Amino acid sequence: MSLSEQLFEKAKTLIPGGVNSPVRAFRAVGGNPLFIKSAKGPYIFDEDGNRYIELINSWGPMILGHAFEPVEEAIREAIRHSFSFGAPTRKEVEMAELIVEMVPSVEMVRMVNSGTEATMAAIRVARGFTGRDKIIKFEGCYHGHGDSFLIAAGSGAITMGTPDSPGVTRATALDTLTAPYNNLAAVEQLIQANANQVAAVILEPVVGNMGCVLPEPGFLQGLRDLCDRYDILLIFDEVMTGFRLAKGGAQERFGIRPDLTTMGKIIGGGMPVGAYGGRKEIMEVVSPVGPVYQAGTLSGNPIAMSAGLAMLRYLNGHPEVYTRLEEIGSRLVGGFRQTLEKLGLNFTINHLGSMYTLFMTDRPVSDFAHAKTCDLPLFGRYFNAMLRRGVYLAPSQFESLFLSVALTDDLVDQVIQANEESLKEVL
Repeated sequence: MSLSEQLFEKAKTLIPGGVNSPVRAFRAVGGNPLFIKSAKGPYIFDEDGNRYIELINSWGPMILGHAFEPVEEAIREAIRHSFSFGAPTRKEVEMAELIVEMVPSVEMVRMVNSGTEATMAAIRVARGFTGRDKIIKFEGCYHGHGDSFLIAAGSGAITMGTPDSPGVTRATALDTLTAPYNNLAAVEQLIQANANQVAAVILEPVVGNMGCVLPEPGFLQGLRDLCDRYDILLIFDEVMTGFRLAKGGAQERFGIRPDLTTMGKIIGGGMPVGAYGGRKEIMEVVSPVGPVYQAGTLSGNPIAMSAGLAMLRYLNGHPEVYTRLEEIGSRLVGGFRQTLEKLGLNFTINHLGSMYTLFMTDRPVSDFAHAKTCDLPLFGRYFNAMLRRGVYLAPSQFESLFLSVALTDDLVDQVIQANEESLKEVL
């Protein structure tokens, strides 16, 4: 029995399902999860000493590769001054200033400890600002595990076969309206059927949690127009896309300004962190200035701020990172498409910049219903075939993959070759 298997057997007696986040359990792909010991650059290493080319990058934060030296050095320096103060620090101000500089729509920002905290707080702020109770979200978009969001959620929820979680009250569910992604008409129908009751529309501007799903032309602008017409706040959940698709996130890339933005992952450089921000008049309803309460003992933690500042300063000062990410993504996906053509397969690949998903379906995937047409047993076999060839993918069909600049052209070519061999094996 491998060390990973031994650890998993022990973990199952101590932790629900043996994991601290459901999608890590490998239930959707078969087999047992690998327990990771270390990572550097484009590689992760498990407890048994196996090395893998890594295409998850801690679900997004490691855009510069694992253990990037400037971030590591910033953490080492910060630790010398203690680990937490529960009081304001210079680095919180510097982080806020940098986020406001980089993200087009953000005039003020509040730091929290996770993406889930950020989205929960943003919804509360939207309700407090508008005086309305209902929100509109999209089927398959995942905004963390807050009660308001576990209605037709994607990612881990659908992977585990429980898209609507027990424990979410009926009253909460009634205040969450859902629409198909990329369907403006459905959104307007919900708004009109709930006149003067909708506080906010929240979405991933590029979805990562039903696989990578792109907004169709005009969809994001159409939402902006609807929200303006009906005095509703538009919230972009950029926990995944923020600082990844561009310095200013998806909103910079698509030229759409939301009223509120949630952030996470990259802004912590791999440390636990989240943030939400937006127009000053909206953010000033947050306590202690306004009546909307939100707090956190570890919010703005100096270690997380140090890591995030090092990451964002590097990205802000090195625009060539984004050029390189585009090259890597195009090279990899182009190679995958050539393989599909060679093998006579009509699978769907969605791709933008450094995010992509190979969907095991011959239908275009533009919403949750289309994503669910994938052949999940086939994906499970493909996942394990890639793993045997030293490529570590997300253990779910319903996840985007995230590339880093640590991937060399030679490594990308190795992934393309592994993909071809794996598809030949499992079909």
